[in-house]
Amino acid sequence: MKKTLKFVAVFAAAALAFGVSAPAANAAATKACLALDTGGVDDKSFNASAWAGAQAAAKANKDVTVKYLSAATDADYAPNIKKLVDEKCTIIIGVGFLINGAIVEGAKANPTVNFAIVDQDGQDHGPKGDVYPGTTFKNLKPLEFSTNESAFQAGYVAAGVSKTGKVATYGGLNIPPVTIFMDGFAKGVAHYNKAKGKSVAVLGWDIAKKDGTFVGGFSDSAKALQISKNFEQQGADVIFPVAGGLGGATAGNSMTSKKSVVIWVDTDGFVAAKQYRKVLLTSVVKGVGTSVQAVIADQAAGKFSSTGYNGNLKNGGTFLAPYHDLIRMVPTALRTEVTKLGADIRKGKVSAK
Repeated sequence: MKKTLKFVAVFAAAALAFGVSAPAANAAATKACLALDTGGVDDKSFNASAWAGAQAAAKANKDVTVKYLSAATDADYAPNIKKLVDEKCTIIIGVGFLINGAIVEGAKANPTVNFAIVDQDGQDHGPKGDVYPGTTFKNLKPLEFSTNESAFQAGYVAAGVSKTGKVATYGGLNIPPVTIFMDGFAKGVAHYNKAKGKSVAVLGWDIAKKDGTFVGGFSDSAKALQISKNFEQQGADVIFPVAGGLGGATAGNSMTSKKSVVIWVDTDGFVAAKQYRKVLLTSVVKGVGTSVQAVIADQAAGKFSSTGYNGNLKNGGTFLAPYHDLIRMVPTALRTEVTKLGADIRKGKVSAK
């Protein structure tokens, strides 16, 4: 078993707004199993957060046991889910947008097993993926996140601290759970520019074209490193990698070059990736672990529901982490503005879309 990562900030909002159906017959024990995305369980980001959430659920309830299967490539998704079904898992949670198809097939083929999917709607959109709305399943719960809201705050603060007038972002893959961060970040910069009469540029994402810079996956650290160096060469002094554990390549480069600081993704990097603390400005936290913990707890209590969950600023499902050691980089007035911006988004006064 790999070393547990403790994501304290992620689990601060323990009581999330999960829909609850009429209790089903509660089994004596709950075996909760994760089918992870590529990138490894120790990515200090997306997968690690999900696994930490599962472990927290097991720690809170002696009748819950947990396990995970990692995926080396997308070809592992369906076989991993079959293995977990064969191992009599009572709930199987797919961790990642690309696993949705395999999870949907698993839910269709195994109606007595409950499923959940992180970062997808859990619907069957037909063989071509063009049927909307898709077919829903009583044994499949979608766990989605409006991370554009906290990324909007991150863009605003990045623009506010930049000395060069250039900030940057890149993604692992061009998929919605990645680009929602990048788009929110760029729009936060645009909001800052409008409010302050500035012209801070964003490298790596074009709001109008809905396209930008991508690694092509979540495991090519050499490419992530080169992208980071290229951004620095173009003048970017704040970089926001949305690529899971590949953020480590960016942060490592920032520590060496001393030309940029980094905004971490998914977890509070100050807690999850301590070796990079010197260059971590803040983190856009996504409550993957909290949502996984909650759906396992519901399963154990006989209260599983297929009603979808959306984590946002209002319910604590996403948030901007503290500035920790780099708080002096962020002037008091700017910190106040960012906090107010979050409140305005929660109240609907400002749109991060």
